[in-house]
Amino acid sequence: MKDVYLLSGFLGSGKTSLLTDVIRQLKEQGLKPAVIMNELGKLAFDSQAVEEDVPLKEMLEGCICCTGAEKTEAQIQSLLFDQQFDVLLIETTGAAHPVEALDAVFSPLFAEQLNIKGIVTVADSKLWLNRSTLSPQARSLFMEQIRHAHVLLANKIDLLSEEEQAQVVYELQSFNPRAMLLQTTNGRVPIQFLQQMQSMVQPVKDEIVPAQIGESFNLGSRLVQFTQSYSEEEFEAWVRALPETVYRMKGYVPITGVRNPMLFQYAYGMVQWLPEYIKMEPKLVIIGENIADIAIIGE
Repeated sequence: MKDVYLLSGFLGSGKTSLLTDVIRQLKEQGLKPAVIMNELGKLAFDSQAVEEDVPLKEMLEGCICCTGAEKTEAQIQSLLFDQQFDVLLIETTGAAHPVEALDAVFSPLFAEQLNIKGIVTVADSKLWLNRSTLSPQARSLFMEQIRHAHVLLANKIDLLSEEEQAQVVYELQSFNPRAMLLQTTNGRVPIQFLQQMQSMVQPVKDEIVPAQIGESFNLGSRLVQFTQSYSEEEFEAWVRALPETVYRMKGYVPITGVRNPMLFQYAYGMVQWLPEYIKMEPKLVIIGENIADIAIIGE
């Protein structure tokens, strides 16, 4: 299992500074990092910050999420197939919603090879105080990136007065009380702190998991293995009964009368079925909040 960290944050918050410092610390530990870097433009300016000996996949024009999820899966598969690495760092574009980015990372194709440690969100402390100046759409994205963080970095804290620092800490902790909050300058955070983060993959209910950073966080994933087939109607009836806190599902579902498990995708309440011409493992990845206790079909 290879640990994966998703680095999130608004435009100009300091994600690339965080990335380069984490790479440095991993190397000092004797670990080899690999990077997937997502950029909005057609030219990979930020990727110049990554040293040549680090395996790097670039996703240009903001395509790590939404319609580019399949491309991201292909990049991760490529890294797993032809590169030797210990830790995968994924830097999302500042315009990416964390859940959309997670959708690109979680795939039933390699779910058992990756240990998604969580979302590290870099928040520009000064921008937080001045968030009312953002457009409604930009402000909404900024707040969503912070709301879904597992570890939240109040970055550029050195630019604020002591009174402003106290205000930022209080407000961010109130807005996302589940996240572990750190005040940072230049995106610097001890790597040991990130390594204590708990996996986003929900443990089996009977498992005893030691206390770790992130154990009370709501946003997580769950991998479901199927041992029997269902009709499309049965499966969709189960999907409709799920709570709204289930954001994404994708995987391969065994359907009665169909030779190979069908590719199933769910987002925003919409389902999609596609025939699969290769016999894939019958398993499904679920992404959402408080999903450890939801009833799985057939259980």
